[in-house]
Parts: sequence; structure tokens; C-alpha cells
Amino acid sequence: MKTPQRILTELERRLDATWHQTIANASDGWPLRLPLSKPSTADMTTRFPEVQRWAIDWRTWAAERSLTLDWGNRLSSGTRQPVPTHVTVPDIDTAATLLGAPWPDRLHRGRDHWMVLRDRFPHAATPERLRAVDPLNDVDFGLLCTAAAWFATNDATGRTPRQVPIEGLHGKWLNRYRGLVTALAGKDSLGLVDRPSRVHITYLDPEHCAAGGRKHDSITLGDPMAPPYLPSIAVITENKDTAVYFPPLSGAIAIEGNGDAAPARLPRIPWLATVPRLIYWGDIDADGYEIVDALRRNGLPLTTILMDQDAYTAYERYGAWTDDRGNPIPCAPRKNLPNLTSAERAVYEALTDPAWTRTRRIEQERIPLEVARAHLAAPAVA
Repeated sequence: MKTPQRILTELERRLDATWHQTIANASDGWPLRLPLSKPSTADMTTRFPEVQRWAIDWRTWAAERSLTLDWGNRLSSGTRQPVPTHVTVPDIDTAATLLGAPWPDRLHRGRDHWMVLRDRFPHAATPERLRAVDPLNDVDFGLLCTAAAWFATNDATGRTPRQVPIEGLHGKWLNRYRGLVTALAGKDSLGLVDRPSRVHITYLDPEHCAAGGRKHDSITLGDPMAPPYLPSIAVITENKDTAVYFPPLSGAIAIEGNGDAAPARLPRIPWLATVPRLIYWGDIDADGYEIVDALRRNGLPLTTILMDQDAYTAYERYGAWTDDRGNPIPCAPRKNLPNLTSAERAVYEALTDPAWTRTRRIEQERIPLEVARAHLAAPAVA
């Protein structure tokens, strides 16, 4: 037997899935008749007082909200007793009122957005587009419309997002909403170009450095570049400090992974996958293992150091309990990471266990660089 709260949960799930279709007149699922899961024969026999109380509560709850209840009869000790079977919500606005904030405001904003999309961008006015603009506040939605109108009548081919002459618009905003702007402008592409992406590296070989070779270098992705010596070891570090200050090591280089940007960028370095020992060293947290999995999925045959249970145990006392804004580090949702080793997966599953009471992040900078160097200097395990 469903309670009003459970019905509200079902109602919100339905509303979240269909509100944009209703506003855009693509689908009309109202009125909505929701079943209450009427009591079983056993309930009517052994729990009849509870069933009566449940029926009275539903009658009161529905009457206070001007909702219609459907009733049916169930046998109890040989007599037919009326029980509620369904509650009907007449329209989407009643549903929003029942659920409360933020739904009334969300529907109001959605209707305003739909009127603008329909009037100014009829070719792009679809329920899916309405849902896509829902998270935008009034300023961003206004800027979206301004940008789309500009691109519809102007050619920005060859410009970077920062060079587009629209008042109030900046490059990061345009990168974030480029897909929506393109769709509303009615174009296949805005013609914009992106700045070259660079990966920074540090040469660790002491002989190379002693001979006057440069210590730090960068690779512009898509532009041919070969290092001054073919490394026998390449260590990808999640964070900048560990790559820049990594200790000298014969035949090695350190590569700044730049966090979760690494899986999309590093596989574009042609010679990287051919390095005999390709190592990844990142934070011991959920993001660190997700990066490892993605790098392997994208073709880099790497192993990890200092990301197993022994490393966690040794450096747990340096773990972080809050993020850079001072907020407690939450339990990250567990993902399917098929490319982790069993040792890596054991730590990842512990860190993503909601019942885990120990620290969920040990930043790699908290582990001494000489410890990492010793791991790399040791012979590789076959």
C-alpha cells in the first residue's frame, strides 16, 4: 500500500522525465492516474485496522489538495469494504504545486524559455532543446539568444572563441555552450578554431641536463615533436608539481597529466605508447583511478606506482578530508572501470563505498618524490 510520500516520489520522477514535452505540446500525459497498490486479501484479513487508517489518511490527504480518488471494494471477513485504488493529478501545474520548490518556478521558467525559442528560433524549438536550456539562469539564457542571433547572420570562421565580438560574452562561456549556440543559430558549425593544446614535460636524465640540455619542454599536440633522447621510462603525474620537481633519473622523463585532461590529450603523443616503461602516478582517490582506466582504454599500456593498498596505508595520515573550498570530500559514485588491476580496484571500491569512514583522498604531493623515484629506479617486475 503506497503512502502519499511514495506517490509524490513517483510523481516527481514522472514530471522530471516529461515536463519539457508537456510545455512544448509534444505530449500530454495529463491527467495522470497513479495506482495506490490496494491492500491484499491477507492485509484485509489480518491488518484491517491498519487498512482502515490508510484509507482514511488517503481520503483526508486527497480532499485537502482537491484531488480525485478512485475507490474499489475488497472483501474483509465476508463483507465488502471500500478502499482507494488510484489518485488522479489533473494537470502539470497541480503536480508542481504538490511537489513544491523548485517545480513551480521551473515550469514558469520553462514556459518563458519555450516562448522565446518558438518565436526567435523556430527551427530549433524542440522539447529536447527546451530541456537543454533549463539549467541556464536569465543572464545566460539571454546571452545564449544574443550569441545565436549573431552567429546566424555573421561569419566567425577562423576566430577563436575569445575573438568573437559579442558584448558580455567570454571565451569560456562560448566553449561551454557552443553546442546550443550552434543549434539555435541553425548552423552545422560556428567555424571557430581552438588554440593549440600543449603538454608540458620535464627531462630527468642527469647526463642530458649536465650536457646543457634543457630541463623543461612542451609538446604542441598535432605538431611533430621528438624528445632529445628516447626515454626508457616515462612517468605521467596527475599534478604539475610532481612533474616539475621530480628527481633526476637516467633515461626518464616526467609528463604533466593535468588531471582528467590526460586521457584525451596524452594518447595523441605518437611516441608515448612506445616507451618501454610507461608509468602513471596520481592521487589516491576516485578521480585518480578513473583517469588510469581511461588512459588504458584510450591505448596507453601503463602501469601505476603508489596507488595500491600499501601506499594508502603508509600515507593515509596525510589524507585530505576537505576539498579546496573547505567542503567535506563526498563519496564519489562508483563507476565500471574494467581496465583497473585487481590491486587498483580494491582501493577504488573502498574509496567509493558509502560506508567507508577513512579518508577518501591522498594527494600525490603528500608522498615524497624520492619514494616515487625509488619505485621507478627499481627493476621492472615482469
